Amino acid sequence: MALQIGLPRTAVVGKRSEEGLVWVTPTVAYLRTAIVNVAFIRAPFTDEWVLVDTGMPGSARRIARCAERAFGKPPSAIVLTHGHFDHTGAVEQLSAAWNVPVFANRLEFPYLNGTAYYPSADPRVGGGAMAWLSPLYPRSPVKLGTALRALPDDRTVPPLPRWRWIFTPGHSTGHTSLWEPEERTLVAGDALITTGQESLLEVLAQTPELHGPPRYLTTDWLQSEASVAALACLEPETLVSGHGPALQGETMRTALARLSNEFGKVAVPEVSRYLKYPANAELGNAYVQR
Repeated sequence: MALQIGLPRTAVVGKRSEEGLVWVTPTVAYLRTAIVNVAFIRAPFTDEWVLVDTGMPGSARRIARCAERAFGKPPSAIVLTHGHFDHTGAVEQLSAAWNVPVFANRLEFPYLNGTAYYPSADPRVGGGAMAWLSPLYPRSPVKLGTALRALPDDRTVPPLPRWRWIFTPGHSTGHTSLWEPEERTLVAGDALITTGQESLLEVLAQTPELHGPPRYLTTDWLQSEASVAALACLEPETLVSGHGPALQGETMRTALARLSNEFGKVAVPEVSRYLKYPANAELGNAYVQR
């Protein structure tokens, strides 16, 4: 069974504001919507900001309310780390209401333009109720139409001049993380997460731990290992992931290095249909909209 890398509560960073956001740096905050985080990134010295991911279905009203209170205006764009249901639950509603573009890695487009279904979840990875129930999770695509845009080839993140996007596949074919090198802030999506996600008790407890991506929806473990290694090499000061509390400091970096070095032991499940045959290497009826 895969293990966790625990961290002390002192590694957790963030100050909750009146509108409900948890600010981890002067320009980066996150909001937990049920089981998943969405991030808010403000461009320094301007009033522009970007929403990263859109949470679970039914999250639109809460996200919009927090955005209005914190920024007084819609974002300039939405950026998606990937298209899984818990990260795109409100994207169609918010992008239409705000009339803003939605940026994502081009490899993720089939799951965002109505073309393809995600590969089936794998409940055999173990760990608890969240994994057991994973075959019930939605895997149909959202349909963003003309709002969907490709992240620029030069790795910039419109309209955040200090930020760059990093290709971190494995959890999904086109998974992307965001990086700000001056303050060494990493928004990792589900490339790695900071609390256990396979067990409902872990999800509720939000205990600070470093894990690989959620195992039941990860479809290429070799790519995932390479992505975690690339993120560990950045040696971030602050880490915001798609699941779990934000972390900061040397203790977090040490744990991240261990996660990378021992990935096969602490992150990869003993049993998974995708260990031998990664899903993104397969083309079948399960992945094409019927």
